[in-house]
Amino acid sequence: MRNLLLLFFISSIVAVVLYRFIPVYITPLMVIRSVQQVAAGEKPIWHHKWVPLKEISPNLPMAVIASEDNRFATHNGFDFEEIKKAMEENKKRKRKRGASTISQQTAKNVFLWPKSSWLRKGLEVYFTFLIELFWTKERIMTVYLNSIEMGKGIYGAQATAKYKFHTTAAKLTKAQCALIAATLPNPIRFDSARPSAYMLKRQQQILRLMNLIPEFPSVEKTNDKSKKKNNK
Repeated sequence: MRNLLLLFFISSIVAVVLYRFIPVYITPLMVIRSVQQVAAGEKPIWHHKWVPLKEISPNLPMAVIASEDNRFATHNGFDFEEIKKAMEENKKRKRKRGASTISQQTAKNVFLWPKSSWLRKGLEVYFTFLIELFWTKERIMTVYLNSIEMGKGIYGAQATAKYKFHTTAAKLTKAQCALIAATLPNPIRFDSARPSAYMLKRQQQILRLMNLIPEFPSVEKTNDKSKKKNNK
């Protein structure tokens, strides 16, 4: 048992460090969804293409931060203010709401499985701690935007831009990014290409919030800063 635990800790740390530098081309969720489609007698759909953050519209990080995690740039992986708020609200709500950060969702998407359990929650905390330790916020956002499910068989910003809006991730408009963010609670149920009245209302809320939060630093801006330092 001790050797198994040691192997798990070593392999998980190695995987996190490697993904700090190499693209994430496949996730457990992608495999699970394909198996579910085959089991249902359907042809598996799998649309995914990795792109760097500089090739994604800067509006998309802003939209997902506004929608999912407005303290993403400042917390250490866990938003304790939001967790406390959710616990208070859930005392009165029949339908419980979560308080997962973008870092937690990234840890789940890349290393774990979707079905909730105490084991998965515990591992989610562990992997969230690791990616916050070894990755930058820009890297977490890059992996998140490339791995998150955004429709049936559609994963990541580039595939969403192509199959939902017939464009590229770099050319997504502010309104389109807000629509994509509006689907994230349930991207299978909500379709950014065919928004319902609820989604359009949610889109407007996200657009307003995007104007209130600080701009998320892009890779391009980070590189510009590095060049300026080197020139001094």
